[in-house]
Amino acid sequence: MSKVTEAFSNSKAFIPFLTAGDPNIEKTENYILELEKAGADLIEIGIPFSDPIAEGVVIQEADLRSLKAGTTTDKIFDMVASVRKKTDIPLVFMTYLNPVFHYGYEPFFTKCEEVGINGIIIPDMPYEEKGELNDIARSHQVDVISLIAPTSEQRIQKIAADAEGFVYLVSSLGVTGVRSEIKTDLDSMIAAIRKVTDIPVAVGFGINTTDQAANIAKIADGVIVGSAIVKMIAKYGTHAEQHIYTYVRMMKEAVMTANK
Repeated sequence: MSKVTEAFSNSKAFIPFLTAGDPNIEKTENYILELEKAGADLIEIGIPFSDPIAEGVVIQEADLRSLKAGTTTDKIFDMVASVRKKTDIPLVFMTYLNPVFHYGYEPFFTKCEEVGINGIIIPDMPYEEKGELNDIARSHQVDVISLIAPTSEQRIQKIAADAEGFVYLVSSLGVTGVRSEIKTDLDSMIAAIRKVTDIPVAVGFGINTTDQAANIAKIADGVIVGSAIVKMIAKYGTHAEQHIYTYVRMMKEAVMTANK
């Protein structure tokens, strides 16, 4: 069992996301440790990209703030290496194919293994085109986490059968961002996934309230929250620790109600 999959072993998993380098790389390290303290089971770290096509305005703006602050992939690797001296919580990158391709697949995943990154999510890389990247990532013990969207339809079971780490189930059409309700028939999508794999299924995109988190946790193995946390960091900047802790603690407790 990979370290990413292990995050789901003891309970329903709560998975927060933040953008590395927003508001600066030093605070990102602090905020990662705060997320763990509040109850996160696995943390997604966004590598900023100038054209993040799967992201809504909140994360787009965080990416731009991070890049303007001078964040680079190497600085993020250094930050992760520092975090790893303080925690062994599973860590997953979320980024786009361009930054990974530009860095070079082999050096990128070599560095991931060196600093302790356990997985990667690449929203703009189709399942059918994982090819060389997937093989190199596996050779460095990095799970390439598959996304399944409401539009995946006949491809759901094909993608799920080859999944590693966990399946990232996209709750809604469109980009990331807070939503007042989730209308997708997640039950039938999860049932289709369960037919071909016992890899955990975590649901993301749009989840931001305790009610949404609790309801999703009843049918899935994990709940992913990004924009709500990034929005909090945008509001409070270098003073967001207590706000992050309070919110994540509340969301984790809502997810844990599904275990009872």
